[in-house]
Amino acid sequence: MKHVTFGGTGLRVSALCLGTMTFGLQCDEASSNAIMDRAAEGGIDFFDTADVYPLGGGADTRGRTEEIVGAWLKGKRHDVILATKCAGVMGPKPWDQGMSRKHVLDAIDESLKRLGTDYVDLYQLHRYDPRTPIDEVLEALDTVVRSGKARYVGVSNWPAHKLARAIGRSETRNLVRIASCQPRYNLLFRGYERDMLPLCAEESIAVIPYNPLAGGMLTGKHRGDAPPPAGSRFTLGNAGPRYQERYWNQREFETIEALKPVAAEAGMSMATMAMRWVLSNPAITAPIVGASRPEQLADSLAAATDGPLPPDLKAKLDDLTHEWRAVDAER
Repeated sequence: MKHVTFGGTGLRVSALCLGTMTFGLQCDEASSNAIMDRAAEGGIDFFDTADVYPLGGGADTRGRTEEIVGAWLKGKRHDVILATKCAGVMGPKPWDQGMSRKHVLDAIDESLKRLGTDYVDLYQLHRYDPRTPIDEVLEALDTVVRSGKARYVGVSNWPAHKLARAIGRSETRNLVRIASCQPRYNLLFRGYERDMLPLCAEESIAVIPYNPLAGGMLTGKHRGDAPPPAGSRFTLGNAGPRYQERYWNQREFETIEALKPVAAEAGMSMATMAMRWVLSNPAITAPIVGASRPEQLADSLAAATDGPLPPDLKAKLDDLTHEWRAVDAER
């Protein structure tokens, strides 16, 4: 597994990041451990989680994913670059969510307990909270780093103009600088090519995109003339409707059908081709790959080994999916 520089920092991370949001609901603990074992065997030593995981869970499952990851990490904490996130709903009180100083400082302590560690390598804001002044959240993140509870900080699901604002305020006030962003990005969702990816390239911000396989759609295994399969993320708890809205649509299925012969001609699986396309963008640092079974990591590991696509194949895929850049801008 190749290692890459994490944005403008001196940190090096594996070229793939293991996403863990399936752990604890879609995957039981034994399956989750098997997935982490396979990822580690394949050279992935960068893991991403969040306090609200597992995906599709509720009040009774919040934090379970961090607990599973923390138990697996015992005795091998130094072998993994560990990232987690806060900002989602973690309790019944109005201050149990968002980016307020109170919630950020409470949330990091609770995550560390569940993860069984004194620090995380990357602490991220899971979403943007318009109710919290940007200076307040930057001061809170600065406190987290200066206290030794995180080495770097990042954001997820932020619009580009808010990230740009945060970069400027941190420089003006000499506060910890945001090192990474985590946007959704794949062949079916390319809107961030317009602003976020150029901003990150300009400012040396690491990009660790989620959904590089569009929730499994880009494996080509799903059919538009059949309902979403039970137990998949398209039917899982409160996350199922969101994933169906994102990807379970006629245009997505038509695009996938157009991509299948391209993958066949190139002699690779749909998943490997889709992952290599993401890796071919020079703004991308390490795509986040998830799994519900260990063997599902094989195509992504192959993509990381093979590296970026040949320029002519990438150009062909760009052309087949170029309409998504305009569509995404309106979403």
